[in-house]
Amino acid sequence: MKSLVPRVLRDEPQFARLFAGQSLSVLGDRVAFVAMPFAVLSVGGSASDVGLVAAAGLVPMLLFTLAGGVWADRFPRHRIMLASDLVRFVVQGLIAVLLLTGVAGVAHLAVLTAVFGSADAFFMPASTGLIPLVVGSDRLRQANALRGLAQSSALVLGPAVAGGLVALAGPGGALALDALTFAVSAGFLVRLKPRGTGYPARAAEEGTFLAELRAGWVHVRSRTWVWSGMAAMAVYHVVVLPAVFVLGPVLAEHEWAGAAGWSTVVAAFGVGSVVGDLCAYRLRTARPMAVAAAALAVAASQALVIGSGGSLAMVAVLEAVTGVAVSVFFVLWETALQTHVPEHALSRVSSYDYLLSSGLMPLGLALAGPVSQALGMRPTLYAMTAVAVPAALALLCVPSVRHLPARAVAPGGDDAPAEPAVIRP
Repeated sequence: MKSLVPRVLRDEPQFARLFAGQSLSVLGDRVAFVAMPFAVLSVGGSASDVGLVAAAGLVPMLLFTLAGGVWADRFPRHRIMLASDLVRFVVQGLIAVLLLTGVAGVAHLAVLTAVFGSADAFFMPASTGLIPLVVGSDRLRQANALRGLAQSSALVLGPAVAGGLVALAGPGGALALDALTFAVSAGFLVRLKPRGTGYPARAAEEGTFLAELRAGWVHVRSRTWVWSGMAAMAVYHVVVLPAVFVLGPVLAEHEWAGAAGWSTVVAAFGVGSVVGDLCAYRLRTARPMAVAAAALAVAASQALVIGSGGSLAMVAVLEAVTGVAVSVFFVLWETALQTHVPEHALSRVSSYDYLLSSGLMPLGLALAGPVSQALGMRPTLYAMTAVAVPAALALLCVPSVRHLPARAVAPGGDDAPAEPAVIRP
């Protein structure tokens, strides 16, 4: 039985503790993602109100993500995550109570979702920065692959669990489950004991909030592979993902038997993502960012796959392949950041990463519909591919991307970290 447990979980008890709590929390997030629109509709809200509540959660994330990065580099990251979990536990629990008692209104849901989004903004940079403090540098890739596996599995299981809960207990019952997952996650975080952190190195950058934010940007700007990777990811989120979230369902309505056909495509992508995380766990490569850039080029072809005109089965299989590529890219990308960016600046760097990906995606979502109406569905999908795939291939042409080693290098050079990636006592 012991051999069935991944070695990184057996050998790294602190990571195992973190992984257990976060895996359940991620599943709860997927359940809430499905349940919240039905919660809005159940209190008499319209389709516009569903968008309003979704935006109420997104806007605070955009406003506070950079602040979350600065705080996570100033203070113990697991404590910030604990505070975030407790706030989200209270918020989701309150929403569940309001729904189950019939008191909730759209305004209640919008305000509480805004508070939830604010807590989320502080959690994400702290989470990325915490991993090197609970797992050895030689096992970062395996740890990130397991985290990705939990997220991919939740992508497959979450909608099914949410559908059953909404049917049995209503949206309030589903959101109550999500609240409980935050309580469980908080319980694991309370017991977490990360390794020593780089407070001496942080002291050298200590200053005002804006000064620390600028120092974080210097860490991004001084590493060509980091800012070029962020630029390629911004293109992926702005250009490719709207094909999945906006144009794909519209095309499915006309060509693939509507929601049933589209759910097949989404499920195939989820299965591919699981396979990709399993591959990334085993993958050994001396040049991880070169492999990541190649994987991003495959992932960027999703618009072409969706607009290919092929059968539903063919599209589902190809989407599964892109799912593998997406998982491999993100595992290698996060591992590269955790390996080569100094620990005391890691959360600030990751906050810029989150801002560029999550922050710019609404622009693409808003433009996808009008552009497809003006150009036509398939020409728009082909144009998305013509922009996104070359952007990913351009990333592969960057020398510091192709040559970035799997392990941290000695100081010196354009892209070498100024300090060790993980500072320990």
